Amino acid sequence: MKVRKAALLVAMLGMFAVGAHAQETGTLKKIKDTGAISLGYRESSIPFSYYDDQQNVIGYSHEFMMNIVAAVRQKLGMPELNVRLTPVTPQNRIPLVQNGTVDLECGSTTNNTEREQQVAFSNTIFVIGTRLMTRRDSGIKDWPNLKGKTVVTTAGTTSERLLRKMNQEKGMGMNIISAKDHEEAFETLAKGRASAFMMDDALLAGERAKSSNQGEFVIVGAPQSREAYGCMMRKNDPEFKKVVDGAIATVETSGEADQIYKKWFESPIPPKGLNLNFPENDEIRALFKNPNDKPID
Repeated sequence: MKVRKAALLVAMLGMFAVGAHAQETGTLKKIKDTGAISLGYRESSIPFSYYDDQQNVIGYSHEFMMNIVAAVRQKLGMPELNVRLTPVTPQNRIPLVQNGTVDLECGSTTNNTEREQQVAFSNTIFVIGTRLMTRRDSGIKDWPNLKGKTVVTTAGTTSERLLRKMNQEKGMGMNIISAKDHEEAFETLAKGRASAFMMDDALLAGERAKSSNQGEFVIVGAPQSREAYGCMMRKNDPEFKKVVDGAIATVETSGEADQIYKKWFESPIPPKGLNLNFPENDEIRALFKNPNDKPID
C-alpha cells in the first residue's frame, strides 16, 4: 500500500511539474528565461505613445502596456522583471513582433483581418475614425473636395491604403505624399505642401494640439472607416494572450480606463500642457463595458 501511495505521489508531482511548465511556454517562457520583457512603442504618436520632454515614453497606450507588464510580473512571480523599450515605426512594427525583437507593441496599431494573418491582437484599447485635417480657410469640407489636391498621410498605415484605393477607384487625381510619421505629415500640411492630412481622428487631434496655431486647423469629413486599436503580439501563443487580454479587461471594466482616457484626451498633457478636448464617444464607452478583440472590419 505504501509503495502504491508513493508511486501515486510521484505521478502527481510529475503532473504538477508538467502543468507548471505548460504555463510557461512561448513568450512567457522567453520572458522568464531572459528576465526581461521587450516592449515596442511609438516615438511621436500623441497621445497614445510618445516622448515627454525628458525623453521618457508616455501616453494612453503606454499606460495600458504597463498594466500588462504588471500582470506578467504577477503571473511569473517576477516583481523585478526588467523592461526593455524598443522604438517602432508603422513600417517595421509587425516584423519586429514577428521576429521576436518585441514581445508586445502598444501604440496606435489598427487590428484588421489582414494583419491578423501576421500577428495576434489583444482586446481593443481604442476605437477611431479616419478623417481629414485641413486649414480652416481651405474650403475642404469632405472627401470629394480632395479632387486634384495634394494630400499627406503616414506611410505604412491603413489610412495610406484607404487613400490610395480611393484615389484609384474614384479617379480623384490626388497627389499623395507618404510621410515617415505623423509629425512629419502634420508639418507637411502646416507648411502648405499639402491641402489635407488624412489619419485617425484622435491622432489628428494630437498633432493639432502641438501646434502654436491650432485654431487654424479643423478636422473634417465623414469617417472613411472605423478602426480598433489593439496591442500586437506573436500568433499562436494563447498563454501570453490570455494574460494580456485579462489585464486590459480588468482596466476597462474596473473604471480605470475611463480615468486613463480623461487623463490623455480631456486634460492637459505633457510636455506642453495641451488639451486635446477629445471626449469619449459611445463606441469607447461600449468597449469599456464589454472588452473584446474583434477587428471592426
